Amino acid sequence: MRKVFQAELHQVGEELIEISSLVTEAIEKANQAFTGADVELAQEVIAADARIDFLQNDLDERAIDILALQGPVASDLRMIVGSLRMSASLERMGDLARHVAQLARLRFPAKVIPASLTATFDELATLDIQISRQITELLESRELGLVTDIQSANARINELHRSVFGAISAPDWSETPSTTVDVTLASRYFERFGDHGVSVARKVSYLVTGQWQPESFTN
Repeated sequence: MRKVFQAELHQVGEELIEISSLVTEAIEKANQAFTGADVELAQEVIAADARIDFLQNDLDERAIDILALQGPVASDLRMIVGSLRMSASLERMGDLARHVAQLARLRFPAKVIPASLTATFDELATLDIQISRQITELLESRELGLVTDIQSANARINELHRSVFGAISAPDWSETPSTTVDVTLASRYFERFGDHGVSVARKVSYLVTGQWQPESFTN
């Protein structure tokens, strides 16, 4: 029975890694569609989100079955409960990538972001992609040095997010109301993607160390 239990735990961990990998692919493609006004790629991201949702539901059902049938304790219990919470964050990251793609599809053939903010959004996307890739690596390796890197990237995302609001509230902002709404939403999507990445990193740290340190992270 113990071997079966460990195999089930391993499968939960593997599914987390698979979901994380799909999220990385989603944000990479969503950004390409977003910056290049690529409606076909945007639609691909939107359609692929169903796979992330399916895997999250499958993982959650598996974890709940383990809780109900195996009665895990201590570190095993932390692993299962942590996996449930991480899967929710990863699923939300997939949703946010889909939202970015939906903006690209909505404004096709035009681009979503005006030229004045292109560099800002390029950096936001680059940082989100970095975080997503590092989450997958963190789930595979449990190398906690990556947690600091993720936190630092997210701090920069927060700075860029604030700068977007500064730009659209400046007296010389002359874009249309629809563009202003698009910019606001897009910035929020990229910013929340990073926050959920930090949430996953924090939970991996807890699984490894058994210590909860919310003061070191941003939700």
